[in-house]
Amino acid sequence: MVGGPYYKIRLGRKDGLVSKASRVEGNLPRSNMSMTHVINLFASKGFNVQEMVALTGGHTIGFSHCIEFSDRLFSYSKKQATDPELNSKFAAGLRNICANHTTDKTMSAFNDVFTPGKFDNMYFKNLPRGLGLLAYDHALVKDPRTKPFVELYATNQTVFFQDFSRAMQKLSIHGIKTAINGEVRNRCDQFNSIQT
Repeated sequence: MVGGPYYKIRLGRKDGLVSKASRVEGNLPRSNMSMTHVINLFASKGFNVQEMVALTGGHTIGFSHCIEFSDRLFSYSKKQATDPELNSKFAAGLRNICANHTTDKTMSAFNDVFTPGKFDNMYFKNLPRGLGLLAYDHALVKDPRTKPFVELYATNQTVFFQDFSRAMQKLSIHGIKTAINGEVRNRCDQFNSIQT
């Protein structure tokens, strides 16, 4: 549908028997986390920096709610309302899109402004141009631990696809449930115990 790499995922993975939003906090990176915090979070799950950057390339599709990056547009610092690292035209467009973000929480913008519906390496090409939507995205191109991978993936989509595929395969077996700790769901969006 959106292109991108093909990779095999093992079938029959069991999903958990508990699903609570409160269990998400601390297990997924936040848009305003420091790069060290994000690297440590991924490391705690067994992923190295290159795998983390490759997985972040998933931001090439999808969107983020304005609340996740509005501080970069409206309240960056005492001296500047807008993050000066943002491309000025991009920032102006985002300010228009997100003008009502405090009253309309559904306001959002595409993570990749040029090819939002295509899985490609444009996300990485956008970052040095000041087109990283989230503070975390922008930090990837600034941090010396992640910048080499951003540059590699921006110039070589094939390597990005290969590394993304390997990292996704690794992610697909992370923390798998066994025996009675999970179930292979009949429908991926609901527990088997729920009757429709």
